Parts: sequence; structure tokens; C-alpha cells
Amino acid sequence: MIWNKRFIYPGSQRSIKGEYDISNMLLPSVTTVLRATEPEEKRQSLNRWIASKGEDEATRIKELAGKRGTAMHFYLQKHLDPDCKGYADLTHIGRVAEPMAKKIISKGFDDLTEVWGSEVTVYYPGLYAGATDLAGIYDYSESIIDFKQSNKPKRREWIDDYFMQLGAYAMAHNTVHGTQIDQGVILMCTPDCFFQKFVVRGKEFVKYQHQFLKRLDEYYKGRR
Repeated sequence: MIWNKRFIYPGSQRSIKGEYDISNMLLPSVTTVLRATEPEEKRQSLNRWIASKGEDEATRIKELAGKRGTAMHFYLQKHLDPDCKGYADLTHIGRVAEPMAKKIISKGFDDLTEVWGSEVTVYYPGLYAGATDLAGIYDYSESIIDFKQSNKPKRREWIDDYFMQLGAYAMAHNTVHGTQIDQGVILMCTPDCFFQKFVVRGKEFVKYQHQFLKRLDEYYKGRR
């Protein structure tokens, strides 16, 4: 794996409203767009889960997963980027997240040959922005790679939003930097270190990009 800092990624600050400030241009994040346009069926499914757990327990589970995911991402970023500063998380959450990150490294990084940037901001001028975990060459293809923690293993049909997210980042990167990213990769691990890799490319990747653009159009129509 080699570092090739061939692109200059913009500095940005994400606001509490889910927007990115890029060169004094406020753009909604990809995750904000997807959440705001979530299908009713998915909303109802989430509400049923909250009802089954109780609001307090559901909140606890979500917050714990978020903290664990943050710790796992930081470990992976430090592994990838020698310039990344910070201290190891020695809390219980960190002790769970570290082996998850190591599992992703051992199972998912063999095909990673070139890194352009880690935890970098990408944006589509005038439309949206986001932060991708990794951009570079994966399995001989220009790719966007995201790391995900999951409380339990996922089926491919459950993670359409992840694929749309990757597609959105790829379109932004290609537009601003002139790349030809045609592949998205999800590297996922559960707290008991069950690893999964999901790859979307070619016509299927384009399909998810079109789906995101429809959601983006819906998002902006809802703001008028």
C-alpha cells in the first residue's frame, strides 16, 4: 500500500444542522439527504424497533454503536495515515473497537494498493458534500471505501443507503478531481469480530448513483 497525495481535499467544518461549509458555501451532507428522504417503510421499521426496546434502551444502543464506530474509525485512520494525531482509546469501548479495526485490516486491506486520502471531505459543487473514510485504488479499481461497524451481520439488501452514500461520494470526487471512480467498497465488522465485505461496481454502482440523485432532488423539493 502506498500513499499518493495527488489531490488537494478541501478543509470543511460540519455544522450541527448536517451541513458542510466549503468556501463559504453551505452544502447538505450525504447522510442528511438520505435521512431526510427516508422511505416511510424504513421509518416505521425503526419506530417498531424503538418501541420493542423502549426509548431509553434504544438510545443507549444507538449511542454505544456510534461511540464504538468512532473509536474503530480512529484506529483505522491512525493505521492508514502517519500524520493522524491522537491517543488510543483505552476505555471499554476502545478495547472492543480495536480488534474490530484489526479484523478489517487483516481481512479487508490486502486489496488496498494506493491511498489518495483518509477521512477526507468531498463535495459536488452547489449540491452536497460528505466525508469518505478512504479514496484510492482497491482491487485495481479507483474506489471509494467506507468502514462500518454493525451490531450484527448485514444482508446485502439491507444496505442500499450505504451504496447510495458511496455512489454520491464517487460522483463528487469524479466531478471535482477528474477521477473515474466506478467502485464502492464497504468493509464492515461486528463487536464479536465478524467481518463482511460488500463491493458495488459498474452498472449496479451507476444505479445507486441515480437513486441518490432522485433522493437529492426530493430533498431540495422539500426545502422549497
